[in-house]
Amino acid sequence: MDRLNGSARLMMVSDLDFTMVDHEDPENLSLLRFNALWEAYYRQDSLLIYSTGRSPTIYKQLRNEKPLLTPDITIMSVGTEIAYGESMVPDYGWEQCLSLNWDRNIVTQETAKFPQLIPQSDTEQRPHKVSFFLEKTYSLEVIKGLSERLDKRGLDVKIIYSNGTALDVLPKGAGKGQALAYLLKKFEANGRIPLNSLACGDSGNDAELFTIPDVYGVMVSNAQEELLQWHAENAKNNPNIIHSTERCASGIIQAIGKFSLGPNVSPRDIRDFRKFRVNIFSPGHEVVKFYLFYERWRHAEVEKSDQLMQHLKSSFYSLGTFVHPSGTEQPMNSCTDMMERLYGDKQGKQYCVWLDRVSTAQIGSDAWLVKFDKWESTDEICLILVSCTNFALYNLYFITILLLSF
Repeated sequence: MDRLNGSARLMMVSDLDFTMVDHEDPENLSLLRFNALWEAYYRQDSLLIYSTGRSPTIYKQLRNEKPLLTPDITIMSVGTEIAYGESMVPDYGWEQCLSLNWDRNIVTQETAKFPQLIPQSDTEQRPHKVSFFLEKTYSLEVIKGLSERLDKRGLDVKIIYSNGTALDVLPKGAGKGQALAYLLKKFEANGRIPLNSLACGDSGNDAELFTIPDVYGVMVSNAQEELLQWHAENAKNNPNIIHSTERCASGIIQAIGKFSLGPNVSPRDIRDFRKFRVNIFSPGHEVVKFYLFYERWRHAEVEKSDQLMQHLKSSFYSLGTFVHPSGTEQPMNSCTDMMERLYGDKQGKQYCVWLDRVSTAQIGSDAWLVKFDKWESTDEICLILVSCTNFALYNLYFITILLLSF
């Protein structure tokens, strides 16, 4: 939360499974589109928050399997756990709030009386969340009976049923919506209320996100029936909540445009930069475009040209240096020579490049230092962190002109 000096231009709050991540998209095309858009235009002054039903254990598994960007804040276990930054520092204040009038032992005692409830794995049983699988056929009967039993025991709880398969018992003050409201109060206390917020979801446990005042909402096109029914009953006349016509991350990008929250054309969607210009001039944007060109170069999707490579070399400062965080330095011309030899080496193969945690700092009148993590995915290796890079850009105007010529 301290990464930004002031209010976030946009706070993006998104569910993961079948919202940000499309598990039916083996090449992760929609997610990579979002990644390029976020790192090019939003990372520098906006906040990315994941709000997932996953526990920390299986959330980390997903991070190892899919090209997910590093969020600023992670809400996990259906809104019962909040963590900050890459190191995932827990919010113990939130945990204390949830402990009021919560007795996990009573919950486990009462749920044991319903044979229809099949406990989920041990990793999904959390201090403030008790989770089960439950067939839809029995859901209404079990939820009604369990609510009555827990009420008689003096517990004020929240029971959430989602995806037609999962039932979670939480403290009354928990949930994705309550966790988001808690964060907004913290921002307000620090004088840093985001200028705009967008919540994104696909299932029943995301419904609460759309109840928070002054937050735009998008239900992706593949949203579950339970969420669509909630919307029809509770928010059908709210123009700030839409049902997108595109799946998952592509639906999120669509919502950014619908609500005019900022740029909504991903650099990945631009095949000819000469025909598309944006009114944003930033080093991060140029570096994202450069590595898209690098990916296309290795796929042989752009024409190999000696003139192009000479232009590329001349666009960098003649004494410019590529500095790896390990301390290794390499002249920029050597880097471009190496790149020239890689032309077409990934043609016909699965290969993609994406950047994470792009940050920029101006170090001279026409010079910027850009830091980022560069990731690659290949046929042989799903995800590999290639480098945490310091990349010096000089004379950004000429680099922009060069990239527009690709």
